[in-house]
Amino acid sequence: MEKYKQRVADLLLERKLAGKGAVLVVGPKWCGKTTTAKQQSKSLLDLSKKLILDQSLQMMDINPESLLVGDTPRLIDEWQQIPALWDVVRTEVDERNEFGQFVLTGSAVLPKAEETLHSGTGRIGRLKMRPMSLYESGESTGEVTLTDLFNKADIPVIQHNKSLEEMAFLICRGGWPQATFLQGDIALDQAEDYVESLLNIDMHRVDKVQRSSERMRYIMRSYARHQGAQCPISMIREDLLGSDGQSISDDTISSYLGVLNRLYVIEDMPAWNPNLRSKAAIRTSATRYYIDPSIATATLGIAPKDLINDLRTFGFMFETMAVRDIRVYADALKAKVYHFRDSNGLECDTVIHRRDGSYGLVEIKLGGPNNIEQAATNLQTLANTIDTEKMAAPSFMMVLTAIGPYAYRRKDGVYVVPLACLRP
Repeated sequence: MEKYKQRVADLLLERKLAGKGAVLVVGPKWCGKTTTAKQQSKSLLDLSKKLILDQSLQMMDINPESLLVGDTPRLIDEWQQIPALWDVVRTEVDERNEFGQFVLTGSAVLPKAEETLHSGTGRIGRLKMRPMSLYESGESTGEVTLTDLFNKADIPVIQHNKSLEEMAFLICRGGWPQATFLQGDIALDQAEDYVESLLNIDMHRVDKVQRSSERMRYIMRSYARHQGAQCPISMIREDLLGSDGQSISDDTISSYLGVLNRLYVIEDMPAWNPNLRSKAAIRTSATRYYIDPSIATATLGIAPKDLINDLRTFGFMFETMAVRDIRVYADALKAKVYHFRDSNGLECDTVIHRRDGSYGLVEIKLGGPNNIEQAATNLQTLANTIDTEKMAAPSFMMVLTAIGPYAYRRKDGVYVVPLACLRP
């Protein structure tokens, strides 16, 4: 196995530890939380191991503070196995009154309010990790940076050599760190294993509610087919009627989606609400996305060749991969990612919005002159609709592509950048 690949989260974790007593690192299983946390930790309590977990549960009744003894930062892996540890850590942080004491990693959301005494606000920072972006896995050259785009830098014409076949493979393989060290079908197997583990094990550990793995599979397939869409639950319900012929309530579907959300499997994108000159109503529904495109392709049983033969589906899955990478890079810039759509049909795939109010507009396309031209026109139309007396004009506009021979800046100022050239 090759050595550790640097993550965007490395610097983010270092910064969090410098200003908080503890940091909670969350994200889906297999995305590299523990490995990344180990790079900066000096001791470890590994609750993923049954023997250690059993012993730790006994110590919680006798002397819970003893579990926190060790060189700092002390990593507590899969801490949610003992929810009461949250309050023990929070109290210890208060008593030590020092930064950088603990790193907690876990693959499920915070415990319910009744399981803890204190939220940890002010004491415990939070860092969300996702599967690897192309830059982190070594498949983006990183010759174009989001930082430069926000600074309105001119970029030279940069050659790009990733093929459609290579991009199809990267979509289906996903950004699972272990998979990035593997080749061919063995690399593709990792996403399939992830989905099966989710359906057969992980979904049943979220709470005490009994749910059907087969029904979850149908819901995940429906969700996969609606990547990049503002899909209401009623549409998922209709998909299920066509799949298993059984009726299911919206509340039940919401419960299943809640499980996926708690396990960080899905990450929907909220709507952006700018000041516009037009009177068009802004749509506020979230856009549906898996946290990694390989979850969608594995759920649907899609291989790279299937994407090549169905470019429409390819486009949706590429959008999910591009959104994953944009979110990773946006975290490095302290930015949030949104989508935009109004009642007149004007839309933008992603809006990268920084704390200082600056923002960039991004359209995501497979490539091709006609698609790029249409996307650039759409970006210009949206930019002209924004009321710049009430908010700033966009710092940049970019068409992000899967393929294309070059990264460059058009005469109208719109950047055209293949995803495999981008980095923070």
